[in-house]
Parts: sequence; structure tokens; C-alpha cells
Amino acid sequence: MKITYRNEGNILIPNLTVPEPPNRPLGIYGRMRRTYLKTYKHGLYSAMMLKGTLMEHLHEIDKTAREQVEQMMQKMALSEGVNEKLKAQNPQKWTGLMNNLKHSAEEVVLRQLVLS
Repeated sequence: MKITYRNEGNILIPNLTVPEPPNRPLGIYGRMRRTYLKTYKHGLYSAMMLKGTLMEHLHEIDKTAREQVEQMMQKMALSEGVNEKLKAQNPQKWTGLMNNLKHSAEEVVLRQLVLS
């Protein structure tokens, strides 16, 4: 990458630009990661912004977090006996159990991946 300069009076000013971020929507985990970085890791946030790697990082975190939550939910549902038979017999109980499993999985993923 070659840096070019423009002359402002007697001072040479570098022509710096920030790369355009990808135009993809950011999911909940990516937005949470961005808020965490902006609030608690401001130096890292700024460096990633300037290098143009922030959005790529946020999309990767979002994708990985969603995959991990889904995998954990499937494993926990299997171990807890939450299955299609229960869903057919007692949909309210199934929904409540699935919501609990999702919250548990999200809590683990948030601590390990998003907020670290």
C-alpha cells in the first residue's frame, strides 16, 4: 500500500481513507461485540476500524456465536430429553424448556466469545 500526500500550504498531509465495510447486516452477537469493543477495548476498536478489519471481525464473531448456540442447544436438548414427542404432547412445556436452553447456551457463548 503506497501512501500519497497532498500539499496544504507548506505541510504535506497524507491522503488516508478508511476501507469501505461490507454492506451486510450485522446480527445480534456482532452488535453486542461491537458495543463491548467500543466501551471496554477502545484502542482495539479504533485500530480495527482504521485497518478496515472491524466489520469482518464482527461478522465472524456473529456467525461463530450463532453456530455455537445452535450446537449447544441441540446437545442440551438431547441430554434433557426435549424432543419432538414432548413438542407434540405438551407444546408449552417444550417451548419453555427450549427457551431455557437457548438462554443457557447464549450465556456461555457470550462469556466465552463475545465479551472477551
